[in-house]
Amino acid sequence: MLLLLYPLILSNLYSLTNFFINSIPYKARFSGKCLNKGMDVDAHLLPKSTKSANFRLCNVSGYKSEILEIHAVAPIMHVLLLPGNPGMASIVCLLMFSLFFLFFLKKKKISEILYDQLEGNASITAIGHISHTRKNWEHGRLFSLEEQINHKVDFIREELQKNEIPIVLVGHSIGSYIAIEIFKRFPGKVKYCVGLYPFLTMNPESKTQLVIGKISESQILSIALCYVIASLGLLPVRALRFIIRNSVAKSWSTDAVDATCSHLSQYHVMRNVFYMAMTEFRKFAEGPDWTFIRERKAQISFLFGDDDHWGPLHVLEEISKQVPGITVAVERENHTHGFSCTEAGSLWVAQHVANLIKNQTSLTMQ
Repeated sequence: MLLLLYPLILSNLYSLTNFFINSIPYKARFSGKCLNKGMDVDAHLLPKSTKSANFRLCNVSGYKSEILEIHAVAPIMHVLLLPGNPGMASIVCLLMFSLFFLFFLKKKKISEILYDQLEGNASITAIGHISHTRKNWEHGRLFSLEEQINHKVDFIREELQKNEIPIVLVGHSIGSYIAIEIFKRFPGKVKYCVGLYPFLTMNPESKTQLVIGKISESQILSIALCYVIASLGLLPVRALRFIIRNSVAKSWSTDAVDATCSHLSQYHVMRNVFYMAMTEFRKFAEGPDWTFIRERKAQISFLFGDDDHWGPLHVLEEISKQVPGITVAVERENHTHGFSCTEAGSLWVAQHVANLIKNQTSLTMQ
C-alpha cells in the first residue's frame, strides 16, 4: 500500500522542494555525441573520445566539500559553477561538460583569443554546498545561506586566490545570489558574474514558495517531511528509480534519476535543503543590493526562464528598471528552471553562457 503511494508523494515533493536535480554520478564520463541534442553544434566539432571530470573531497575551513573540476592546460580564466538548492557539486556537471566542449571545440566561432588546440583555456570547477553530500560528513549539522556563502569564499581564498587567473562566476538559482555576494568580496579577482534562472527575491505570487516557506519555518513539519523522503531510500534502487522515472522525472536523463536516488533520499541532505531555504527566505526580506549591481552592471548578466516562479519575469523588469543597461535575457526554449536535468537544456544554457563570456572577454581585451 505504501509503495503505491510513492508516486503521489514524489509528485508533491517535486512541487514542494523544487526537485531540479541536475546531477550525475561521481566520476561520470560523457561522450561528445550525447551533447549534440537540441543545439546548433556541428557534429564534426564534437570530441571523438570521452572527457572525464575529476571528483575530489577537500577540506574547506574544516568542512568536507565535494568538488568536480576540469583542468585546462594553460587557462586564462577559471569558471566557478555555483549550484542552487539542493546544492550538490554534480548538480551542474552536465553544464560543466557543455561549457567545456563549447569553449574548447567551438573556439574559432566563439572567441579569437581561444587558442587553436583541442585543449581549452578555461578551467572549470563546481563546488557543492556543505552537507549536501551523499555521506553525512557533518553529522547532522545545519548550515544557513550565509554559512554556505562563507564556505565558497573560503574555497576561493584557499585554492584560487593565489592564482593570477581571473574568476568567472556562474550561479544557478540561489547560486546567482551567492555569486553576487562572492563578487562583492573579491571585486578585483572576479571579472564576470552570470546568474542563471536567478532566485534573488521572494515571489509573492508563487504558491510553491509559500508552501516551502511554511514547511521550512516549522521544525516539526520539516523533520517529518525529511523522514518521509528518507524512507524512499529504503526501497531497492531499481524500484526507486522506476518510481521516480515514472512520476517526476519522465524527461530527465538516466544519470539525473540515478543521482536523485543516491542524494535526495538522504535525511541530512533534505534537512539542510529546508534549513537553507528558510534562511534564504528570511534574507530576501531585505531585497537585492541594487547599489553594487549598478556599480558592476558591465560585469553582471542574468538569464531568466520564460515561466519560472523562482525567477519570474517581473524580477527581470525590476532589474532593468533599477539597473538600466544591464545584460538580461529570457530563455524561451522550454528548458525550465531545472535545465540541466537534460542534456539539451545544459547545452543550450552553456551556449548562452559561453557567448556572454566571449563578449565580455572581447570588451576587456579592447
